[in-house]
Amino acid sequence: MFVGFDYGSANCAVGIMQNDVVQLLALSEQSAYLPSTLYAMDRDLIAEAVYRSLPAEFKADYANKRAAQISRARMVRHELDLDANTQAVFVGEQAVSAYLDMPEEGFYVRSPKSFLGATGLRPEQVALFEDIVTLMMMHIKVRAESVLVEKGLVQPGAEAMITHAVIGRPVNFQGIGGEESNRQAETILTLAAKRAGFIGVDFLFEPLAAGMDYEATLTDNKTVLVVDVGGGTTDCSVVKMGPAHKHKADRSEDFLGHSGQRIGGNDLDIALAMDAFMPHFGLGSLMTNGKPMPSKAFWNAVAVNDISAQREFNTLSSRKLIDELIKEAEQPQLLSRLLKVQQQQLSYQLVRQAERAKIALSDAEKTDINLDFIEVTLHAGVSRDLFDNAIESSLTKVEALMHQALAQAAHTLAAKNVAATNALPQDIATVNIEQECKPDVIYVTGGTARSPAIYAKITGIYPDTPVVVGDHFGSVTAGLTRWAQKLFAKH
Repeated sequence: MFVGFDYGSANCAVGIMQNDVVQLLALSEQSAYLPSTLYAMDRDLIAEAVYRSLPAEFKADYANKRAAQISRARMVRHELDLDANTQAVFVGEQAVSAYLDMPEEGFYVRSPKSFLGATGLRPEQVALFEDIVTLMMMHIKVRAESVLVEKGLVQPGAEAMITHAVIGRPVNFQGIGGEESNRQAETILTLAAKRAGFIGVDFLFEPLAAGMDYEATLTDNKTVLVVDVGGGTTDCSVVKMGPAHKHKADRSEDFLGHSGQRIGGNDLDIALAMDAFMPHFGLGSLMTNGKPMPSKAFWNAVAVNDISAQREFNTLSSRKLIDELIKEAEQPQLLSRLLKVQQQQLSYQLVRQAERAKIALSDAEKTDINLDFIEVTLHAGVSRDLFDNAIESSLTKVEALMHQALAQAAHTLAAKNVAATNALPQDIATVNIEQECKPDVIYVTGGTARSPAIYAKITGIYPDTPVVVGDHFGSVTAGLTRWAQKLFAKH
């Protein structure tokens, strides 16, 4: 069976085709979406969990590569008084619950996809992310196949129920690193999918996938600017769509321009946590010498999608720095809260509360966020104006990506015109790089695009162009599913 697999920064989803209609499979008890999170009582237990679930043909090679981690996992189980069958690694909602119960005792990662293209990863870090993604994909594949059995679409015990998957990927996994970052991330995802039991794997840009789902509804041909503002990245694609295009097996001629950057919902949450919460922890306060409090420790506390920042914040030297800041602060009680975040590893909880504020502000001008996990009576008032100010730089980047995709599309069309008229290649250079292709429609998708601030920015850039809002969470999965049927059915 062929599936579309959205391994997202915020959530994961899997789709199948039934009677030419996309159906998303329930990956959790009450939802088709599984939070992109993992929690382990110890990180070496991740390798152990992967090894236990690997297909037989991968076990020997994996055991050789992860011998040290698997050996340490046995010692960890002894130290934690866990028997061999006690679950020690959790995915999705179970991971969130385990982290909230034991934030300082285990290893928690949210949005692992955001790290896959990071530059400067050491081999052991790449190996860790390979294992995290593998374990999550294993969990999702097993869950999806159990749903297929429940629906009566496959027989219990059938081998390789789900064999092939088209996995969505952003245009760029990182703002820096270029194609090397993209290759690193795709390599990790491919290896993880193979280890999880997928026989065939291919990739499709997420905005193109979202656009394909929209294309299924079109009765006229249009040039569409797809803007996909997701949890980890924002991606834009300019695509020719409609009845004359959607049945093509090769769509490369229809894809006119792409742009993407690692700026998404996670970044908005972090920016909001910094501006709305960190003043309650001492940001903006003064030291006894009258100088402003240095901001780096506050940023490191909330920058949960930055490996270097989190590693630095969790060091003993960071703890000592905060201790020194407490001694020099005019309001030491505020800095004591920051110390608690560092000691008890509460960064993800803070950013999670910022995410809740962001969601609440989609329907309200103000919201009050409880921070009682820091202090019983601590709470923070958050307004839509504060949120808008916090994410202003992110909105500017989203606008730049839209312009970039349309400028690239204009250049592509100019090149095609040159080729069609047998003009000289250098004539392409006469096209001003700032010139843009005018879209007929802007198609907006991605969970983060639900925010009124994001939507207002997108619609305000081209006020005369119609805007269509897709399924914020399901359109990418639906497009991936449609493409999987077209791609793999040929083989």
